[in-house]
Amino acid sequence: MPELDLLALAAALRQQGEAFALATVVRCERPTSAKPGAKALIRADGTMLGWVGGACAEPIVLREAAAALRDGEPRLVSLVGEHGRPAGRTEGIREHPMTCHSGGTLEIYVEPYLPKPLLVLVGHGPVVETLVALGRAVDYTVETVATDAGAAALDRLALTDRAAVVIATHGEVDEAMLERVLATGAGYVSLVASRKRAAAVLATLRERGVPMERLGRLKAPAGLDIGAVTPTEIAVSILAEIIQLQRSGKAPTADAMPRLAVIAAPSSAPAVGDDAIDPVCGMRVSVATARHRSEAGGRPVYFCCGGCKAKFDAAPERYALR
Repeated sequence: MPELDLLALAAALRQQGEAFALATVVRCERPTSAKPGAKALIRADGTMLGWVGGACAEPIVLREAAAALRDGEPRLVSLVGEHGRPAGRTEGIREHPMTCHSGGTLEIYVEPYLPKPLLVLVGHGPVVETLVALGRAVDYTVETVATDAGAAALDRLALTDRAAVVIATHGEVDEAMLERVLATGAGYVSLVASRKRAAAVLATLRERGVPMERLGRLKAPAGLDIGAVTPTEIAVSILAEIIQLQRSGKAPTADAMPRLAVIAAPSSAPAVGDDAIDPVCGMRVSVATARHRSEAGGRPVYFCCGGCKAKFDAAPERYALR
C-alpha cells in the first residue's frame, strides 16, 4: 500500500476511534529488503498493511505491535542479522535476532495509536457534573446517560476494557444499569452510594443472579479513600481511581460485600415531611420525595430505591414491621 494511502487510513482509523500501530524503519544495515522510511500499519486484529521487511521482520513487528497496543508504550525494535552489528546503545531497544539469510540489521520504531479512554456517567447530580468537566480536562471521551434513558441506552456505547462507567442514579435505577454494565467488558465499573446503600444494591444484584465474578468487578462505593466529603472531592477521588486502574492495569479493590441487614420500621406511619426507614436496607427516606413505596399492614412503607421495593414486595414477611 502506498505511503500516502497508509497515512490516510491511519487518519481515518483515528477519526473512527480504532486502535492501531504504525511501524517505521528508522535505520538499516545492508543487506535488507526494507529501507529507512518504510512503513506498515498494524490493526488490533493483527492485520498488517505496508512493508517493513520480509518473513523475519514481519512476525516480530506484529508481536511488538500487539504488545504496544496492550500497554500503550512505543518501542524501538532492533533486528540484528548474523553479520550485523548490535547498536552501541541498549536502553529502550528491544533486540531480536534476524534469522534470515540476508544478514542485515533493521531498526523499526513501533508506535501505538489508541482511542481516547471512554468515561460513561450514568445519572445526575453534582458528582456527575464535576466528572464531566474533569474527564474532558484529562482528555477522556465523556458520555452521559440520563437516569430515565433505560439500560438499553448503554448498548450504543463501546464498553471495552478502556471504558470506565460510573453509576450515580441515586437509587432510581442503580441495579438495572449495573446489571447491564457488568455484563460488558468495561474495565472499571463503580457506584456512587453510601456503604449501606451499596450493600443493598449488591444484595439485590446477587438475588437477581448476577455471577460473583461480575460482582467482584464492581467498586462500591466509588473512588479512592481520600476522605472526600464534597461532591467535587468525591469526583476527584473517582477519577483518580480510574486513572490509577488504567495506568497500573490492575482492577480496583472492591469493598467486601456486607450482608443485608433487616431493620424494623417505626411502629406508626410517618407523616408527610418526616423521614421513614427503608425496612430493607435501613436508610432514611424522605416521605415527601420518596418515589418508591408499598403498603403492608394497612400502612405505607417507603424505600430508597426500586431494588429495595422489589425485594420487600417479593417477601414482606421477611422484614419486621412493628
